[in-house]
Amino acid sequence: MAPGPVTGTLRAAVLQMTAGPEIAANMDAAARLLRQARDQGAQFATLPENVARMVQGRERVLAGAYQEEAHPALARFRDLAAETGLWLMTGTLACLTDDGRAANRCFVIDPAGQVLARYDKLHMFDVELANGERYRESATFRPGDSARVVDTPWGGLGLTVCYDVRFPQLFRALAKAGARIITVPSAFTVPTGRAHWHVLLRARAIETGCWILAPAQVGIHDGGRATYGHALIVSPWGEVVADAGGEAPGVLVADLDLSKVDEARGMVPSLLHDRAFEGP
Repeated sequence: MAPGPVTGTLRAAVLQMTAGPEIAANMDAAARLLRQARDQGAQFATLPENVARMVQGRERVLAGAYQEEAHPALARFRDLAAETGLWLMTGTLACLTDDGRAANRCFVIDPAGQVLARYDKLHMFDVELANGERYRESATFRPGDSARVVDTPWGGLGLTVCYDVRFPQLFRALAKAGARIITVPSAFTVPTGRAHWHVLLRARAIETGCWILAPAQVGIHDGGRATYGHALIVSPWGEVVADAGGEAPGVLVADLDLSKVDEARGMVPSLLHDRAFEGP
């Protein structure tokens, strides 16, 4: 749990994008949206999963992946943070690992352009949907093995990515480790998005008493893949404060009242009520 109450207001931005196969074009689009966020007074901006490159197929993903230290999108984000004065959660970049796969990795960057933290997506989306869509993320991406809470001027920031939202134990662990805001950069499919996106994000907010920031991909991408959009900002009481809709890229900006975290947790203090139990 956090060491004490955190008060004040954070003006946060959640970006919605339609990323394609070209890193330079995607980064130019991200830069335009980040400057819009800055101009609207944002202090912290969040970007979606696969922010710099959205392609299908293992070979194509890995062909456009880089070692972290050489990734052109990371270098650009560091420059953009310094240019705009924003804190950034970058969304995810494909960073090569030593086992022939990539990590689906997000970064937290401060306004000086320094990388403060990184997080590799823990849970892999290996599914076959009823409409015939098939995904085997584990063939391309090496899953992470650790959770992260980052110290910020607004309290602890918990990091997750997309499919992680279906694993409440991760969110609970982040909240108990001090997270007061949790980011969920995503590229949700349309069928699962329609059925579960809002419900899952509201549930994770309610269970943790955290603000949830969920930037998203939207629209039709390379190879015809469609993503659901509806980038969201959800309050610690589970209220949808802002919804970007499912049509187009854009920027959501909202003022997060940080006292709402302690208020929600005080009303339902479930983070204090865990009990050990034997398995079924």
